[in-house]
Amino acid sequence: MSNNRSSDSLLPTETLELDSGLSLVPRFKLNLTVHRADASVKPLDEWQLKRSLIEFLKSSFSVIVPEEDLHVRKFKDINKRKREDPVARGKLFIRQLGFLSSSSDDQEKKVAEWKKSVVVKIDGIELSLVGVKFRLTVEIPQSDDFEAMRKEWEENFAFGGGDRGYYKGRKREPDTIVLRGVPSRWFAETRVSSKPSILVTHTIFSALGKIRNLDVGEDDGIGKDADEDDEDIVPGLQCKILVRFDNHNEFCKALKVLCGRSLQKEGSRLKADYEVNWDKDDVFRNTTSQSEVNNRSTPKVAAGNYNRSEANRYQPYVPRYSQNNARAKRFKE
Repeated sequence: MSNNRSSDSLLPTETLELDSGLSLVPRFKLNLTVHRADASVKPLDEWQLKRSLIEFLKSSFSVIVPEEDLHVRKFKDINKRKREDPVARGKLFIRQLGFLSSSSDDQEKKVAEWKKSVVVKIDGIELSLVGVKFRLTVEIPQSDDFEAMRKEWEENFAFGGGDRGYYKGRKREPDTIVLRGVPSRWFAETRVSSKPSILVTHTIFSALGKIRNLDVGEDDGIGKDADEDDEDIVPGLQCKILVRFDNHNEFCKALKVLCGRSLQKEGSRLKADYEVNWDKDDVFRNTTSQSEVNNRSTPKVAAGNYNRSEANRYQPYVPRYSQNNARAKRFKE
């Protein structure tokens, strides 16, 4: 359902049109984990699992999920895993959410309750695949749960210790989002470069709120804690975007819109199922703080009054003689 609403009044089932032919389309994402439920050692049939789960969703919720929206990946080290360890994991995307649309003011509550009911009904079910039983557990990823992220940053700043809760005497609140897993070419200047552009990215994200600072670059993977089996981030093809908004309220409105949506480009069948979160590393604030430290440690000399003797006042003192009362060695400069 496409709509020309602003990001302030956007409902959970509505699409937000952005610049450069991009749009944020609603979807419901679940992370899946598959465990063995019997003593069998037969390998998991991924195709059978997909068909069984798709039929379950259709019969239980009247939801049709195309096979390409259900991803299941077996662990590579399956032979080294214990019996209680998971054998596979995956992701489920439900994109047809039009049946939840309504003109009532409580649509947000209605959608949240429906999502919760889906999780409750699927979590822990057993699937029999050609005589082999597997147990399925599901959860909504934190990057799709605005309230879970809000709780995390509130606890982080309240119980983080030290001065984490305050900055320059003011209460600390996040103002920067981190977006990963979007195609670099969608944020590049057309017919100029395939690398993401600061100007294009700024224009696109301005629809979500007033921006104070922004950074965009190539995404080289999940990071040092990455799982070797996770291949969702493709180095060189996808970018990582950090957007610092003018204040905490603007940040919250933008994050709420980005949660539970995918990025789509006009004329393309690709849907970028990105990951979004709040900036836990204070990238922009730490950069600013370091700049302030550098400025304080470097003496400022008024323009026009700079001379050699003034500069030499701040040079470190080098003694002419060493501790052994020997003349210091001279070197050519």
